[in-house]
Amino acid sequence: MIPRVTATIDLAAIQHNLRVVRGLAPRSRVMAAVKADAYGHGAVPVARALEAAGVDALAVACLEEAMELRQAHLLTPIALLEGVISHEEAALAVYERLQVVVHDHWQIALLEALPDSAQLSLWFKLDSGMHRLGFPLADVPRLVAVLRRHPNWKLEGWITHLACADEPDSDFTPTQIARFNDALAGVAGPRSIANSAGIIGWPQARTDWVRPGLALYGCSPLPQVTAAALGLKPAMTLESRLIAVREYAAGEGIGYGRRYVCPERMPIGVVAIGYADGMHRAFANGTPVIIGGRRVPLAGRVSMDMITVDLRAVPQAEVGDAVQLWGRDLAAEEVAGYAGTLAYELFCGLTQRVHFRHLEPTAAAVEARSTQRGR
Repeated sequence: MIPRVTATIDLAAIQHNLRVVRGLAPRSRVMAAVKADAYGHGAVPVARALEAAGVDALAVACLEEAMELRQAHLLTPIALLEGVISHEEAALAVYERLQVVVHDHWQIALLEALPDSAQLSLWFKLDSGMHRLGFPLADVPRLVAVLRRHPNWKLEGWITHLACADEPDSDFTPTQIARFNDALAGVAGPRSIANSAGIIGWPQARTDWVRPGLALYGCSPLPQVTAAALGLKPAMTLESRLIAVREYAAGEGIGYGRRYVCPERMPIGVVAIGYADGMHRAFANGTPVIIGGRRVPLAGRVSMDMITVDLRAVPQAEVGDAVQLWGRDLAAEEVAGYAGTLAYELFCGLTQRVHFRHLEPTAAAVEARSTQRGR
């Protein structure tokens, strides 16, 4: 059976991107974000590739994501970015030797209910201005006191998160960094500030640990800087194929709502991908795809299972031809802009109908164990 839509994940590209991150922050350890199924790329195969490349730690959002990696026998340290939400989760996190990112006093109460002998590894998250998760900066002395009460607790470090790191002219990012550093003056423990945008745009945020996400998957987090300029390689290439080619006269409308009207007699191609696969309905006329090595614009509204494209640039196109939606020849960041969104959402929005295959770093293609994201 030939898949309608295939997402090919180049694991060698992810390992390459890790090397780029290390080059930018050579004195930092790297905690790779593999939450949200490795940003839609397949958590287990991606984590294995990162582990093989010597990444220092992995980061997930929640216990369920960590357990998927543990059950796949990943041995790299794993941090729970949202911490734990129940006594049962706290106990399991200790049993599985997970690092718990603690962001509120109610979580400390959960952890203090564990046996005194529990060997707990934790990070304290501080709110330096993102105002999402984290202890107030003024709570640092209280947190230091908590550690003194629990000699079995191992402090992995102190974390904060930048709100405007993707804005190179931001006044707020230096403010956040200064607030974080001032609050921890004289306090022991490693520091972690930078996400991908922080790593690339703010050298002063490259502290003991960095936490890359989007950059590992080959996308630039900075609107004004391309991934290619940073030396990053796209890890995901999304492809479908033409399933029909028709010619229509000038004035004919294409698709739902006739949102595209042919300006002249012209060929229109139908591609077997739609919003049920993760191709956003918000994509506008003119959104590029690649057919036969040429950029071809979307012509008409995205349907559940299909899109229509203007084939005037590739009059030789025929049924069965490959169509690249984003990836090695077309940056996901650019494509996302036509839907008013970000590459993160494109990657994470692919559905179970998409067939995933993972190319091992040897460049030998290895099919995923199932068609759903390598699971």
